[in-house]
Amino acid sequence: MMNDNDSFRKISQVLPGSPAFLAGIKAGDILVGINGLVIKDIFDYQYASLEEECLIELSDENGKLRRVSVTKDEEEDLGLVFADGLMDCYRSCRNKCIFCFIDQMPKGMRQTLYFKDDDSRLSFLQGNYVTLTNMSDEDIERIIRYNLSPVNISFQTTNPELRVKMMGNRFAGEALKKAERLNDAGITMNGQIVLCKGINDGEELQRSISDLSAYIPNLQSLSVVPVGLSKYREGLYHLEPFDERECALVIDQIEKWQKKLFKKHGIHFVHASDEWYVRSGRELPGAESYDGYPQLENGVGMLRLMQEEFEESVKGLRRSDVSREFSCITGRLSYPYVARIIERMKEYYPKVKAHVYCIENEFFGENITVTGLLTGKDIMRQLKDRKLGEKLYIPENVFRAGQEVMLDDVTIADLEQSLQVKVDIVKSDGTSFVSMYEGSRIRR
Repeated sequence: MMNDNDSFRKISQVLPGSPAFLAGIKAGDILVGINGLVIKDIFDYQYASLEEECLIELSDENGKLRRVSVTKDEEEDLGLVFADGLMDCYRSCRNKCIFCFIDQMPKGMRQTLYFKDDDSRLSFLQGNYVTLTNMSDEDIERIIRYNLSPVNISFQTTNPELRVKMMGNRFAGEALKKAERLNDAGITMNGQIVLCKGINDGEELQRSISDLSAYIPNLQSLSVVPVGLSKYREGLYHLEPFDERECALVIDQIEKWQKKLFKKHGIHFVHASDEWYVRSGRELPGAESYDGYPQLENGVGMLRLMQEEFEESVKGLRRSDVSREFSCITGRLSYPYVARIIERMKEYYPKVKAHVYCIENEFFGENITVTGLLTGKDIMRQLKDRKLGEKLYIPENVFRAGQEVMLDDVTIADLEQSLQVKVDIVKSDGTSFVSMYEGSRIRR
């Protein structure tokens, strides 16, 4: 009979024409091992399945074992799909960080939004940032043995005592030694610092950048992002937002390090997220300052890349006689940049009437300005009775990955019914503006 662990390694699909398909492996089989290695999770599977010759041990639901030999090209995918991407249960976060955004969520939202993950396997699979406090010595050894990269790490500070305070975990300082082990083994990493005013900024930030720059080139980038503060912080550690002057000081500090490190290593290494520049009123750095944009998911260079993509997409674009009216939305952080692009598009589409609306985050509070944390109710409330045209475009990062549902469970159908307009999902980049103006179908 199946046990709980077997359910994680049950094969949900075998891709047609794949090596596993041709070998007769079927959906419903349970993966036990490959070439004598017992498969515990995705780490083991990814490593063991690289071989050209794979002797795969399978089990049925009654525990009956069989072995199948599979021959494939080196590093070719076996073609097995599992119901759970980790092939194991998710590890929840054991920290009690003073800046945790999930602790700042209101009650009554769907349960999955309150789950705090700190799983090193999600760093490898999805690019999630982990604190290392939840990683065992065995995890570190497997990452090194399998040469899994990159590992994305939330450092916050390299001061062990301060890290313990910030994460509310007495082992948080000791966990920094795990990063040393990864560096010594040549594992590629990316780093993140969530900056909290009066806590890990100033001299502490100076120390952290200095310490972490010693990991170059294995640590290929380090982002510094301001702490996100929602209006739901009653009973939590007192934190204050950075003002315009303080944001400028953080930028100055980071840019000094960039100049120093670029001269020594040929990379800028440490990057301030876009929010620092917008809040300080400073111009964004040029594209060359972002070292190929390794920290986009942390909001580093997203606005600059959007501008670059837009400029590339309109090269050779001729004046069009297309005539239509549409609307699009964005958060306060990116609004000036989107509005600037919409103004530019008038040169190419003079007969198109485009409305770009800045949605204020009333749900989480005025300090939350990123587009990805907008909610459906705020959008519906603020667009009521506004001119929307024939279609409303909403960036894809407002929705749950691969779905048409927002943070507050509002769906596209809800928006269309409430606002009486067709809604389309647009990519969160600079290449989709021409598609919006042309009226071509984008994501749905």
